[in-house]
Amino acid sequence: MTGSAARTVPGTPPGLKLVKPKPILELRNVGISYMVRAGELKVVPNVSLTLHEGEALGLVGESGCGKSTLAYAIMRYLGGSGRLSGGQILFEGRDMGKMSDAELRSIRGSRMAMVYQDPMSSLNPTISIGRQLMEVPIVHSGATEAEARARALTMLAEVKLPDPETLFDRYPHQLSGGQQQRVVIAMALMAEPSLLVMDEPTTGLDVTVEAAVLDLVATLRRKHNTAIVFISHNLGTVVRICDRIGVMYAGELVEEGPITEVFRDPSHPYTRGLLNAIPSLNADKRNSPLTAIPGQVPPILARPKGCVFAPRCIYVEPGRCTARPIETQFYGETGLHRVKCVRTRELPRHARPTAANANQAPQAEETGRPMLQIGGLEKAYHQSAGMFGGGGYEVHAVDGIDLEAGRGTTLAIVGESGCGKSTFAKVLTGIEQSTGGTVQLGGTEIGKTPVEARDAGTKRAIQMVFQNPDSTLNPSHSIGYVLSRAIRKLRGISARAARDETEALLKTVNLPTEFANRKPRQLSGGQKQRVAIARALAGEPELILADEPVSALDVSVQAAIINLLVDIQQKRGSTMLFISHDLSVVRYLADHVAVMYLGKVMEFGKVRDVFAPPYHPYTEALMSAVPIADPDVKRERIILEGAIPSPTERPKGCPFATRCHRKIGPICDEQVPPEQRTEGGHRIACHIPLEELKAVERFAF
Repeated sequence: MTGSAARTVPGTPPGLKLVKPKPILELRNVGISYMVRAGELKVVPNVSLTLHEGEALGLVGESGCGKSTLAYAIMRYLGGSGRLSGGQILFEGRDMGKMSDAELRSIRGSRMAMVYQDPMSSLNPTISIGRQLMEVPIVHSGATEAEARARALTMLAEVKLPDPETLFDRYPHQLSGGQQQRVVIAMALMAEPSLLVMDEPTTGLDVTVEAAVLDLVATLRRKHNTAIVFISHNLGTVVRICDRIGVMYAGELVEEGPITEVFRDPSHPYTRGLLNAIPSLNADKRNSPLTAIPGQVPPILARPKGCVFAPRCIYVEPGRCTARPIETQFYGETGLHRVKCVRTRELPRHARPTAANANQAPQAEETGRPMLQIGGLEKAYHQSAGMFGGGGYEVHAVDGIDLEAGRGTTLAIVGESGCGKSTFAKVLTGIEQSTGGTVQLGGTEIGKTPVEARDAGTKRAIQMVFQNPDSTLNPSHSIGYVLSRAIRKLRGISARAARDETEALLKTVNLPTEFANRKPRQLSGGQKQRVAIARALAGEPELILADEPVSALDVSVQAAIINLLVDIQQKRGSTMLFISHDLSVVRYLADHVAVMYLGKVMEFGKVRDVFAPPYHPYTEALMSAVPIADPDVKRERIILEGAIPSPTERPKGCPFATRCHRKIGPICDEQVPPEQRTEGGHRIACHIPLEELKAVERFAF
């Protein structure tokens, strides 16, 4: 932000002459409303923005802020109850509000297309991939069968899917999540649209798959000169893809401008709050708690009269901020950075995190025998050779891993889908039984004991927190019933005592005690995850298994949940096994990290050791793929070609040899790599000497 005077007129600042191509998309004072029983709800009061040919605009903000609603309005997919209550949406100069249904159908899928968060919502499970792709040119361009097939095969190759001819005849369920998302992107680009709207297209994907999809989108954007509206709650992905960023809150665009300008000098308190909620380059649970934004997005019917963010803003000035709607102000010499805040010029400059003192925080103290000890753990599944069960072979999902976790510490398990993380967790919980090795919890062997055969104490000692809290909560029962039932079942106490314990649990996870009377549908995603954590604490567990508990949450809610987990662990001394693909969160939260690949541990050690050279080549590739919410952090991307090999076709030597960017020769294919150790207990299974592994770039988180 520079010292030029603020301007408070909408549109292009007066006197500013910019040579720009003709806009692809213009939103002029757009208002969006939905009709409900209570009347008309204005969910988006007034939004204006412009997108030019080849530009990419990222829209970020918490759930309920209006990002997806705006995207659906652009596509004119508001349904029967939604409507444009004001303003204009111009696409290639044409007013979409005046288009007939036939005109809208003619441009959707041809001139404009959309990619959704869940690729299966776009793919018909009963039609082959090739036929679904062929529909686009046949319907929109009148192409022949032969022309459509040729175009479909070309697009499958363009999105870097292997063997397009074979993939052409497959069905969606025969593809991985990353492959499905590539097919959806290919489908959206079949007609070479001028506008592509992408709604959370990488949420739930492995970090390497996410990076590959983002690289693909960037490449195709340059090739086809496509304008993109990219919606995400991950600010790092927006930095990687977009030129500009728009920050939405309660249906309003509170800040918008070039990526570099907004991230270097965030000018709205809400934007600053989002950035402060992300684990920074030197943040650590031991020295720097994450800063969550207090409160929640206000209900539509309770929209504040003045600044919509005022009830949660630490800089609010009563009267000035709350008396009347806030106008958009332009800043800087170019006038491309605009903010809805009357106090922006008065606020102290936002302090950016630095990498100083990173990895220098002390580790958690470990005393006595480890709470969890894993020795040579194996889990193999028998695969029959025929339909009658004769013959067959063993598939090793977990193959001889050695791990341990001390009391009150956090062990993180990271790796791509199919690496064995979930199978490992199933063995710990007793859903599956080990076929080799030992699993000791507090000195008691539990690996070969199914959950139904475990005693009450062991069941109570291990509890899980899942990625999707809805899988834990019965929608028909109140929160109080769910928690009190878990307390009674796990601890064998009376119903009256359980009610008292329920109130205590709600207080523990920072929820009002009156939430006991609510149903899950009456809670936000973050509140439901807090209840799920309370449910896991009902038995006073010694080991908490957290399986991707924050991956689908907004960054502010994620920060609050992470702080809650840290606080609970410190107060109760529980050991935590944290399964995640988000290495930034792992760097912040974990004490020890195990990197798994194809059922084996490729690297293990204290978090400060694993996140500093020497890296295993696989760990190095994972770190290079992590999107960082800082446009000034430039890193070389390591592209992993191909997918994880099938457990039925396990490589003879190093499991990672088929994809390794640092492969040194036949030894990697033919011999199992030795486990090299440092004095601090850092273990790396690799043929490359430690001194060579140290000679790589250090990644900043």
